[in-house]
Amino acid sequence: MLERKHLTQSLERSPPRPLALLALAIGAFGIGTTEFVIMGVMPQVAEDFGVSIPTADWLVSGYAFGVVIGAPLLTVLGTKVSRKKMLMFLMGLFVVGNALSAFAPSFGVMLIGRIVASLAHGAFFGIGSVVAADLVVPEKKASAISLMFMGLTVANIVGVPAGTYIAQVTGWRVTFTIVAVLGVIGFLGVAKLVPEQGRPQAANIRTEFAAFKNVQVWLAMAMTVLGYGGVFAAITYITPMMTQVTGYAEGAVTWLLVLFGIGMFLGNLLGGKFADRALMPMLFTTLAALAAVLLLFTATAHNKVLAAITLALIGALGFATVPPLQKWVLDQAPAAPTLASAANIGAFNLGNALAAWLGGVVIAGGLGYTSPNWVGALLSGTALLLSFLAAFLNGRTRRASSSVAAGSTQAQQTSVPIGH
Repeated sequence: MLERKHLTQSLERSPPRPLALLALAIGAFGIGTTEFVIMGVMPQVAEDFGVSIPTADWLVSGYAFGVVIGAPLLTVLGTKVSRKKMLMFLMGLFVVGNALSAFAPSFGVMLIGRIVASLAHGAFFGIGSVVAADLVVPEKKASAISLMFMGLTVANIVGVPAGTYIAQVTGWRVTFTIVAVLGVIGFLGVAKLVPEQGRPQAANIRTEFAAFKNVQVWLAMAMTVLGYGGVFAAITYITPMMTQVTGYAEGAVTWLLVLFGIGMFLGNLLGGKFADRALMPMLFTTLAALAAVLLLFTATAHNKVLAAITLALIGALGFATVPPLQKWVLDQAPAAPTLASAANIGAFNLGNALAAWLGGVVIAGGLGYTSPNWVGALLSGTALLLSFLAAFLNGRTRRASSSVAAGSTQAQQTSVPIGH
């Protein structure tokens, strides 16, 4: 009777797993909103602080570099506490950063606020991926990761357009205040709904860094940089492309980005679902299709209907690579997945920065506003080649392990005395 009572109390203390995933998704929604909404409010911010648009662009690039630095740094520091406590700390850091941005008296202070908020980004998604994967059975891990990332995709459909509209009506400071409130909700959701998984016994700095001895982890991050970087090569310059090449009015760009966000949402769900069934074939398919669609975008960008359809496909195919890539990293670093997972999130932002720079180079070279599309196609195509290499090396490792296991079994059998 006492045992039954203890079990009931334990079940009451542990919230349903879908709610735990929802809490992670809410945090991801807030992070996704603050990452991308700055692009819609940048002219207002630049005007209020009396800086140029290129100077204000530091609020974007500074955030990206903050993610790259914060992902491994905070993940390593977080090995001494439970993953739940670390997620709560990261959401608290996110709230502080956005509150600092909302009430910043100068451009420099706002930049600091953006960097503080960005430090939480990579570690939250990295640790959150591990937590989400641990909440479900092994064959559903990629789907669980995609559900957490769903918050990021919904941010592009709802959060970014809403934040941009609110900034236009009431001012950009109100937008960042609301984002800070979203962070508070995310903090409370993690505190209430995410179960305490504890800190793995192997979790320490040495074991976490040991994951990077595996070439597959580096290949996965390279695929992330190049694969999703291909998407950002095109998306970074979507406004001049759609207005000056396709012929859309500037006001239509917001809704085109919503269409892109819908594609991201659907691609994320499908990527998680099919990656659970066949991870590498799913990755081959999405990277090949992404490279082809990006190359096609150089032609479809001249037609309004085809350009809109292509934009949605780029969002879908680009984000369909996220769950399988995160799952691949977790599979390749089973003893210390947290740092590898967070570093892979940083790789997304590194890819964004690299692709945006390369896109700017070809435009500055006089190749036109559609030229970043074929740059993106080249990046995604290279990621596809790396995925073939990763699959080949993984297959060879498995065959070698099977041969060793078979030889060991045969040796044991031949060593058994005849009398037995």
